[in-house]
Amino acid sequence: MFFLRMIARSFTRQLRRRLLIALTVCLSATVSVAMLGVVFDVGDKLNAELSTYGSNITVQPKSDAVVSDLYNTEGSAGSGASSGATSDPTSFLKESDAKKIKTIFWAFNITNFAPQLNVHADVNGVNAPLVGTWFNKKLKLESGETTVVGVEGMRSWWTLDGTWPKDDSDEGVIGATLAQRLGVGRGDTVTLTKKTASGETHTQKIRLTGVYDSGDDENGSLYLASSTAQVLADLPDSVDKIEVKALTTPENDLARKAAKNPAALSQDEWETWYCTAYPSSIAYQIEEVIPGAVAKQVRQVAALQGNVLQKTQAVMILMTVLSLIAAAVAVANLMVASIGERSSELALLKAIGATDGAVSRLMMAETAAVSLLGAIVGALLGSGVAQIIGQVVFGSGITMRPMVFVLVFVLLALTVAVASASSIRSILSLKPAEVLHGR
Repeated sequence: MFFLRMIARSFTRQLRRRLLIALTVCLSATVSVAMLGVVFDVGDKLNAELSTYGSNITVQPKSDAVVSDLYNTEGSAGSGASSGATSDPTSFLKESDAKKIKTIFWAFNITNFAPQLNVHADVNGVNAPLVGTWFNKKLKLESGETTVVGVEGMRSWWTLDGTWPKDDSDEGVIGATLAQRLGVGRGDTVTLTKKTASGETHTQKIRLTGVYDSGDDENGSLYLASSTAQVLADLPDSVDKIEVKALTTPENDLARKAAKNPAALSQDEWETWYCTAYPSSIAYQIEEVIPGAVAKQVRQVAALQGNVLQKTQAVMILMTVLSLIAAAVAVANLMVASIGERSSELALLKAIGATDGAVSRLMMAETAAVSLLGAIVGALLGSGVAQIIGQVVFGSGITMRPMVFVLVFVLLALTVAVASASSIRSILSLKPAEVLHGR
């Protein structure tokens, strides 16, 4: 009880210094909680942010994938017919198999997908690439659930003058470059003419509901419903590519090892890899449910996610470390000044029988009590700052994990302990006789 009264009295006798210590710890806790809170949640936020810029997994027939590997012709995210080969594909997947993507283990991580049939046809007499796809298609899954998928949700960076076409209709959207070349615009009708492999010539009229600007080679294409493209090309239930947008975990050494050869993994490594949302594990599971398919991650997107995440986390961790170092230095200096001001009091305690250890424990207990108060206030402020960062940068809140608060309190306890230990050494050099006689 006497010990507690002495701690309580210290708050009134050196209120200014105690408040400075509390403020220092509070600021450090605020920065640490905010930064570490974002660090532990930034992976999902960055993946969600980057996923708005196109697919990160592509699914192709095995023969096409072999050719891509041989000639290093892997396409970028969101590439359509205009940026691919100038000839029509010769191997296909079944469009009806596309919805099986939502049956894999990581189905909830698949946020969108769209099959494509990339062919060429004459558009008002001008040969141009066509992309038959889903725009905003509602699928009913075997589980009874429904989901809406299509390029409307995968081309968020496009500028569209008009509206998206309806699925299973004779509507389409045309790229700005092709529209200028043909002299057509929104509301016009174009005539598509396609000579099939059997030698027949099919004709289809398409009403343009909009003109899009993708900012790349896709501006030379015309997008239409996959069912219409299949009739035109006489390729029922056929697609040559499926674009998949998935929320993924950035790759590490295990994911890279598995991407090269999953069979080389040990049983424990296999289970860890298969049950983690790596791009390679999601791609592997897609291959399991779609016959004759090869799923590949878009390397540019995967590398960007990993690099951005690592650099962002490194910056935030560095800020946390610097805040803890600054707190340690400030607390140490404030304690040295406090001990200097209270040297007579401390010398008197030693003169009446208090040991160096008892006096040191008193000073550390006083500092710990003040620091705890500052840490609690700082943790609350840090949570608020993390939410502000989440809303400003990612447009959503940050999920504060309990381990963040535990980690910050442990780090602050170690920081204050180190700072106190370095300052309290001056107590050992106090000589009661000299101090009490003013020497």
